[in-house]
Amino acid sequence: MADVDKLRVNQEIRADEVRVVEPDGDHEVVPTGEALDRARDHELDLVEVAPDADPPVCKVLDYGKYRYEKQKEEQRRRKKSKSMEMKELRFRPVQFKGRDIVYKDQGMDLLRRMIEELQDMARIDQQPEMEGRRMVMILAPHKNK
Repeated sequence: MADVDKLRVNQEIRADEVRVVEPDGDHEVVPTGEALDRARDHELDLVEVAPDADPPVCKVLDYGKYRYEKQKEEQRRRKKSKSMEMKELRFRPVQFKGRDIVYKDQGMDLLRRMIEELQDMARIDQQPEMEGRRMVMILAPHKNK
């Protein structure tokens, strides 16, 4: 369905004929003026929900309530889809400066020790590797069961 803020309502609908869906579920193709009259008879709004259809599909509904429900639905959807946040820890010995780059093996030993210490809390997502002058590895927490 189209973005709620971009829907055409009542007089904004420019099509000559529309397929109007009544609150009770009946639908038929009628001139736009007649569809607007039907919406006024029900004391509701005529909302164009499918502008690309031929003819455009409009629903007779309370537009304010419709917008509110769509916003709440969007909030629930956002709440359910929690984004995974990656936290970064940097250790000085694995960030090589100047001539330190010759001691890569010491950096690798440090990261291996970290893996051993944290194995009960985290799993390895990315093995230790060099990225420029930094040695990087990615750990992720174990899934709670």
